[in-house]
Amino acid sequence: MIDTSKILLSNGEMQLVTKTNWILTKRIIIDKVNILFGLLADAMQQQVLTEKEILPREVIQSTPKIAKGENYLQLPYVLLDYPRCFDKENVFAIRTMFWWGNFFSCTLHLSGSYKMFFQEAIEKNTDALQKNDLYICNGNDEWHHHFEKSNYVAAKTLSDEEIIAIFVQQHFIKVAAKFSLHQWKEIDILLEKSFSGLLNLLKY
Repeated sequence: MIDTSKILLSNGEMQLVTKTNWILTKRIIIDKVNILFGLLADAMQQQVLTEKEILPREVIQSTPKIAKGENYLQLPYVLLDYPRCFDKENVFAIRTMFWWGNFFSCTLHLSGSYKMFFQEAIEKNTDALQKNDLYICNGNDEWHHHFEKSNYVAAKTLSDEEIIAIFVQQHFIKVAAKFSLHQWKEIDILLEKSFSGLLNLLKY
């Protein structure tokens, strides 16, 4: 006999399953994020082309990729990866993320040879990390994106020495900017500015 306790709907669940407006609205919002990320990708490509002197050729030649999913920690998300160079040992990427119910973020991710090449420049820019409200990944898994204390710490709460110690100890570097979903009206400007700021961390 079937245990119906596992499949019965609560009153709130019944209200949702019998309505279509909320799921259609979700699709509209995700479509708008895709449009936003497409426009951002065009602007980002123009910025990257102006940084030929500091960026490796394969980074400049990479192309934007937008992907979406339904289950990052059980919630929908959209990702824009550009630039994007991924292999098992070496990563150079700037990942822009929309995470339903949580935030927009823009993250510089370096590992392997790219970490070795750019680490000194980033260490010389700790002042920019602290002044621009950026976050440093202090977690063990470079593929986590949430901003809980186990994964990110605000750079402004750390000394230069503490920031550098994290970079030295980790096999990767992740530096991120985070924005509230309530900043939607200006999010295009904020994300484009953050992207430019992350690229500037690679200079000294």
